[in-house]
Amino acid sequence: MTTSDPRTPHPWHERTIEFDGRSIAARQWGDPAGEPVLALHGWLDNCASFDRLAPLLPEINLVAVDMAGHGRSYHRSRDANYNIWEEVEDVLGVTRTLGWHDFSLLAHSRGAVASLLTAGAFPERVKRMALIDGLVPPPAQDSEAPETLAKAVAQRARYGARKPRHFDSLEAAVQARANGMFPLSEDAARRLVERGSVPVDGGVTWSNDPRLMGSSSAKLNSAQVQAFLDRASMPVRLVLAQDGIVEILERLPALLQDRANIAIRTLPGSHHLHMEGGAEAMAEWFGPFLRGDAD
Repeated sequence: MTTSDPRTPHPWHERTIEFDGRSIAARQWGDPAGEPVLALHGWLDNCASFDRLAPLLPEINLVAVDMAGHGRSYHRSRDANYNIWEEVEDVLGVTRTLGWHDFSLLAHSRGAVASLLTAGAFPERVKRMALIDGLVPPPAQDSEAPETLAKAVAQRARYGARKPRHFDSLEAAVQARANGMFPLSEDAARRLVERGSVPVDGGVTWSNDPRLMGSSSAKLNSAQVQAFLDRASMPVRLVLAQDGIVEILERLPALLQDRANIAIRTLPGSHHLHMEGGAEAMAEWFGPFLRGDAD
């Protein structure tokens, strides 16, 4: 189904991608004959995260998905988790259903981490990655494993019983999102909320699965992070937000200084700069790269 929005002059196609009993909702942008690119959003966001950037990349075949538990996509079964590495199987399922043997990844934050895990596990499938304010998870110490598991089990029970937050109106939800952990403009918040909420009696609630709030049952240590980076040898362009997550700005440049395949550029803006004023500069750098015209 072709959809348009007065805020976005270029139309997109709504897609439902089904595989292995799972249903992933998506928006398809650009040229269906162009280079295939899968877009993965950040934690508690959805595919509307790319509404401002996608129209600036018209020559690629861009499919932006609602990842599991987000937006309008399926929620994992009650006996499953939202560990970050489980996204890899969904990436492969989506691209298989789309008929893409190899493809590139455009991703933000948590989606960028899922992209690295996919590229490290299946480097023959991923041609290049354009990443926004994220790449690797903070490495864990081996000694933290028991506490990590205990915390995850407790949180799974807690969030599994939690009902999504209720708002009296869509406007109230937009304001809550705009003033959340990562402050957003009203426009960016509205785009995410319109995609990521459902109407109920007396207002709206989030469509996200509350279990997404739980932590992973295990985390990668430094050697494992390095192993994924070693295997992900394809060209990578990484944009860091000047006013983004401090830990990322402090940790990543040193971690990546000897990796010639990863180019880093810092742009003005906050963590969601691709939804704000940073979209144009980002598209200028990412566009030729994702088309395969530059490394």
